[in-house]
Amino acid sequence: MRKFEKSAKLDHVCYDIRGPVMDEANRMIDQGIEILKLNIGNPAPFGFCAPEELLRIMNDNLSATEGYSDSKGLLSARKAIVEYNKKKGIEQVTADDVYTGNGVSELITLSMQGLLNQGDEILVPTPDYPLWTASVTLAGGTAVHYICDEQAQWYPDIQDMKGKITERTKGIVVINPNNPTGALYPREILEEIVEMARQYGLIIFADEIYDRLVLDGLEHVSIASLAPDLLTVTFNGLSKSHLIAGYRCGWMSLCGDKSFAKGYVEGINLLSSMRLCSNVPAQSVIPMALEMGEETKQLLVPGGRIYEQREYIYRALNEIPGISVVKPKAAFYMFPKIDTEKFNILDDEKFVLDFLKDKKILLTHGGGFHWERPDHFRVVYLPELNQLKTACEKLTDFLTYYKQKV
Repeated sequence: MRKFEKSAKLDHVCYDIRGPVMDEANRMIDQGIEILKLNIGNPAPFGFCAPEELLRIMNDNLSATEGYSDSKGLLSARKAIVEYNKKKGIEQVTADDVYTGNGVSELITLSMQGLLNQGDEILVPTPDYPLWTASVTLAGGTAVHYICDEQAQWYPDIQDMKGKITERTKGIVVINPNNPTGALYPREILEEIVEMARQYGLIIFADEIYDRLVLDGLEHVSIASLAPDLLTVTFNGLSKSHLIAGYRCGWMSLCGDKSFAKGYVEGINLLSSMRLCSNVPAQSVIPMALEMGEETKQLLVPGGRIYEQREYIYRALNEIPGISVVKPKAAFYMFPKIDTEKFNILDDEKFVLDFLKDKKILLTHGGGFHWERPDHFRVVYLPELNQLKTACEKLTDFLTYYKQKV
């Protein structure tokens, strides 16, 4: 039988949020061991329900969405996305500039495949959502990681970004609100990034999937609204804000000046056509979904479930000796720091693996988000308060005796 080898491209792809620790968790689950998962950003397993109106709309539209749509998506959905962009202050977008996708993940990969040649570079944050780095790599490019500064609320380090731009740099990825840190970038930081992109002629790739999950009465500013003279590729969707991750419903908008990127747009159109279209039933809920929002907003204010869980886990983690964390302002993640000297931690993946085996709780190590030092891990605070309390009690106990053995 012919032997098939792994593609050489895959040798350079790190996607450890689905790696060895998850494999071990799955083995434990197969053995009947109950695992508390603080690693997944899918609201459904934690008792969050999609708005009933969206479920009804999809059911009512099933018979009308059995065929393919236009490769970019249903016109009604794309028009609704145009209107949503306008509400965000983004004017230079038409329905022809919008592409629906099977979640944002598919479109991230498509956007990189349409742009990059071998050796081209994209600035990607560290910590990052690892799909960005993987997609850049698989498209033949090089992900160059710029620092987000924990001492400055996890905002991008502008000087570090500038120092990493070369003649091969094609674009900058901005994840705002941020996964895994929960940071929300202020207008001033975004304006500095825009000016840098303007100076060096770079495309901005704006991952804004959490823009409707902002806490503390703060406002999300879309970076495309600050850069009408630049090309900004903005990504958004319903998976998180409308609690329908399994529907795989996302979109990508080409915003601003596209006159210098005709070849790129042609490539995007070709790739979009090759996959025929995205999930048509999910597209059918976009117009109504973008008129809704009160259901999610109720979760984000004092007394709301996400708000109260954020408040608890932030306080509880900071009370554990050897743990500190910056308070997130959006999404439902935080990225705690652990005192590596206190616990002799040289390998953060081993730390979360040891914790999993001992306490049956699944975290994600910082290295899974291309954070180079072994001193962070990500917590998802979607589980209910009683589960979060149990997790913090077990982590506190674990750290009273844990010393990593190498």
